[in-house]
Amino acid sequence: MRVLVADDERLLADTVAEGLRRLSMAVDVCYDGDTAFERISVHRYDVAVLDRDMPGRTGDQVCRWVADTGDVDTRVLLLTAAAGLRDRVEGLGLGADDYLTKPFAFAELAARVQALGRRSTPAVPPILEQEGVVLDVARHVASRDGRVLNLTNKEFAVLHVLLAARGAVVSAEELLERAWDENADPFTHVVRVTVMNLRKKLGDPAVVHTVHRSGYRIGG
Repeated sequence: MRVLVADDERLLADTVAEGLRRLSMAVDVCYDGDTAFERISVHRYDVAVLDRDMPGRTGDQVCRWVADTGDVDTRVLLLTAAAGLRDRVEGLGLGADDYLTKPFAFAELAARVQALGRRSTPAVPPILEQEGVVLDVARHVASRDGRVLNLTNKEFAVLHVLLAARGAVVSAEELLERAWDENADPFTHVVRVTVMNLRKKLGDPAVVHTVHRSGYRIGG
């Protein structure tokens, strides 16, 4: 899952981003609405966590743009210090998919982000299973044939993308887009190395297959 966190409270934004990365999400961070608008215009995010009151474009304006743009599938979680019913109704009326007031518990925010990610197109179930491999996204646990796998965050994220593809081929470029943040160098071998290490941990018989000049998939 790829997430954008946009909040002018830098410490809060950075802390939320780091927590989500520990759950194997690829997270980009920015601190104003204009940059959030630019990022969403360029990158395919599953979820955008937007503070309503930011410099430049407000979170409300970015949310409205996302809602009004038919080719953007990003789910929006609005953050605000305004906790009144009228404020919540107004935020949802802008087109937000969810709304969370400050201060909040990180566990709740993470659960809401995961839930919004499952509402992507096509919808992804909370537990993915194929070829004996089971991925419980909410509990952040992966196993094969009952054996718990000790995966790194990036290995978990790559496995998530491959399982969510339901047997379809996923290119290395798409894996880089979905499992890494904007700081990843597209000219490195990071995807190939991560897939290689994931294969070793999954064990035999092979589950992740290479499709020549196309990418990777789970299943024969």
